[in-house]
Parts: sequence; structure tokens; C-alpha cells
Amino acid sequence: MARLPAAQENAGLNAMFVPSTTYYLALYTTDPSTTGASGEVTGGSYARQAIAFGSASSGSQASTNAQNFTGMPVESGGVPYFGLFTAATSGTYLGGGTSSGLSGAISAGSTISFAIGAVTTSLS
Repeated sequence: MARLPAAQENAGLNAMFVPSTTYYLALYTTDPSTTGASGEVTGGSYARQAIAFGSASSGSQASTNAQNFTGMPVESGGVPYFGLFTAATSGTYLGGGTSSGLSGAISAGSTISFAIGAVTTSLS
């Protein structure tokens, strides 16, 4: 829905990603679409990373912890997409989108890090 007041956007975000609840950030080589069923990175020491969000403000919600994907496998096309899940393996796919600045090649053993606040959600 377009043009929601910020209070409604905040309420919607807080209902989707409950503040202080642990979710899991996944990296994708292809668009996860609406199911998250294909394209998640595999190999190396890759594993989904725990992520939590703070309370929504001004229509967006930011991560409250850092994520470090260590021992990444070679990904010649990068990891231009992400997904959010309810569990470290399997779990329910909650949504995803495009990452910023991760479309270049990734070499074996690399670490991809996201600082506190670097991952945000919004309804727009």
C-alpha cells in the first residue's frame, strides 16, 4: 500500500520482524524470489548468520548486531541478493532483496561483514 503514515509502517515492520527476536541472514547468488528456495550460497564455511532488528522508526528497521560470513567459497558473480529466515538451517523464508556492493567476485576464504545497522528493512 502506498503512502502509509510512518506510524503504520513502523507497526507493520515491528509485526514482521519483532524487535530483539533472532532471525538469520542468508546470502544468495541469484534472486531468492518469494520463496528463498534456490540460489543460497553453499560451500566453504558459509553459514547463515544471526541477525536481530531494533524497533522501527521513520518507516525502516535496522539490524542491532553485526554479521560475519567467514570462509566464503568462490563466487565469481558475487552475492547480489540476501534473504531472511527463522532458522540457521531450513526454517521459514521471510523475504529478501538485493544487497549493496556485493556483486563483484568473491575469492575463496573471504569474509563478508555487515556492521551494526548495515541491514535494514522497509515496506517500500
